[in-house]
Amino acid sequence: MTSQNQTPAETPLPEGENQPLGERVTNRSQPPRSAAFKEFIGSQWAPRSEQLPARAEVAEAAARRRAAISAKFPGERLVIPAGPLKVRSNDVDYRFRPHSAFAHLTGLGVDHEPDAVLVMEPLAEPAADGSGHEATLYFRPLAGRDTDQFYSDPRYGEFWVGPQPTLEEIHAEYGIATADLSELEVAVTKNAGNRALGGVQVRLVREVDLNVDALVDTSRYNTGVDLEQADTQDAALTEALSELRLIKDEVEVANLRRAIAATVTGFENIIRALPAAKAHRRGERVVETAFFSAARTEGNDVGYETIAACGNNATVLHWIRNDGTVRDGELMLVDAGVEDDTLYTADITRTFPVDGTYTPVQKRIYDAVLTASEAAFAAAKPGNRFRDVHAAAMRSLAESLDSWGLLPVSVEEAVSDEGGQHRRWMPHGTSHHLGLDVHDCAQAKRELYIDGIIEEGMVFTIEPGLYFKEDDLAVPEEYRGIGVRLEDDVLITADGAQNLTAALPRTTEEIEAWMAELAG
Repeated sequence: MTSQNQTPAETPLPEGENQPLGERVTNRSQPPRSAAFKEFIGSQWAPRSEQLPARAEVAEAAARRRAAISAKFPGERLVIPAGPLKVRSNDVDYRFRPHSAFAHLTGLGVDHEPDAVLVMEPLAEPAADGSGHEATLYFRPLAGRDTDQFYSDPRYGEFWVGPQPTLEEIHAEYGIATADLSELEVAVTKNAGNRALGGVQVRLVREVDLNVDALVDTSRYNTGVDLEQADTQDAALTEALSELRLIKDEVEVANLRRAIAATVTGFENIIRALPAAKAHRRGERVVETAFFSAARTEGNDVGYETIAACGNNATVLHWIRNDGTVRDGELMLVDAGVEDDTLYTADITRTFPVDGTYTPVQKRIYDAVLTASEAAFAAAKPGNRFRDVHAAAMRSLAESLDSWGLLPVSVEEAVSDEGGQHRRWMPHGTSHHLGLDVHDCAQAKRELYIDGIIEEGMVFTIEPGLYFKEDDLAVPEEYRGIGVRLEDDVLITADGAQNLTAALPRTTEEIEAWMAELAG
């Protein structure tokens, strides 16, 4: 990375004098400021292509999604920010990722829209496509080569971050009207106010862009809008946008299939990297890195922090430190997913023996988890409730624990509301929706999520597990330090759950054969 934190060569500080703390963010080498330099750096560049991009496949699907949310909030202005760049350290930003609601409604999923805001303006009469809103994407336009920003702004300048699409190119590719970001304030605040007094009610996806929050809040304060009521209305928009993703369209399913295929490649990388992992003092990091290489070469990034846990670390549900050793005779639990360039992510867990062969007790525990997974698959069909999937897996695990003599009560007592003893070894949920977020649709109402009816087009995980910590005196010693999870991603069809992750082996016999093939 080029240095961005050097004392300007033109104006060196006196020896021993430090740059004031508040100015370190802009403490960089400065380009010349002479008129001659500005004229020269803005000249002799090849002309840009005037050919506009083809319409993106996602454009029509995104328009349908906007029409669906439009129908829920007629006559109201909807404001959905992408979010700003976020500082990682001093003057270095994290890689940009837009808010999922923004990505879902626009189809944009790359790194060129920091600060963009989608505004859906209510129409007096429905549009030709039936939508009651006109959507406009307020976007930071390309800084021309005749501007200082082109070469002097390391956050937005093309010389630093590469070419960005023009407003015309975004409109051509995604089919959304575009406008300069400088026009956002007027677009958001014009005629805003109390609806009963003739104003336009504004709903905002909050806590995405604090500048947009402040803009809307100031407008509400100045027009006498009930701020507490407005917060409730904003929350309803966020909830509706989350619920809109409960059923995936064909473009979303294709995105997920691509993310899953890349994740399979990542798991194959892991198996091939096991010899190097065993030889390294932080072998779990070797495993994590092997997966990450697939995430970055085949997709955008990892969809969440990879869990690469060997031995007792596999009993820590959110083990992301990944600094342990990888040893023969122990199980390796890897929970990982590639995020596609469209920002849709896979979420898969496999637990495999480091040396390629399960011991009898490891196989016993794994097979119990596999049996619970099959029970959950059977319950994952249209018409059942989402919570039925979890209940089926829990009963199966309770039956296995009871057969091993570990339950202090009967199976019926354990799975009752007054029991739950089996949850000592399986404390998490069995399923969650999957899509743009690894825990997708998280703001949806309970009655549409946990208590909701399973419908065709839903995509969620099935991930039972058993975790016996090394200091758990409630289980025999041979069980201690073993953690097993099996996680698949499923698409609900008319016939039930289609396993989208079936390309990765699931049984102990299949996993052993798969490992042997990749090793040999």
